[in-house]
Amino acid sequence: MLKRIVKLTFQEDKTEAFQEIFREKQELIESHKGCRSVQLLRDIENPNVFFTISLWDNEDYLNAYRHSTLFQSTWAVVKTYFDDKPEAWSLRSVH
Repeated sequence: MLKRIVKLTFQEDKTEAFQEIFREKQELIESHKGCRSVQLLRDIENPNVFFTISLWDNEDYLNAYRHSTLFQSTWAVVKTYFDDKPEAWSLRSVH
């Protein structure tokens, strides 16, 4: 099992548009083969900062999603909203 955490910092006037895209795409992402769940969190201190946390069966499924039309078309729009470079981590539980 692999957990993917992505930190996304948006331009202030783009946060609502991003949240709408996430609402529209969440079910599609979760139905992608190998995806167990995806959730969106918002930083309490900085409302322009969001985190997505997704759970994948393994790295191959995550990579297949990252190369999918769904991801590529969504990312093409979302990346124009950024106010800072995104950061991402892929993690595995140690216990």
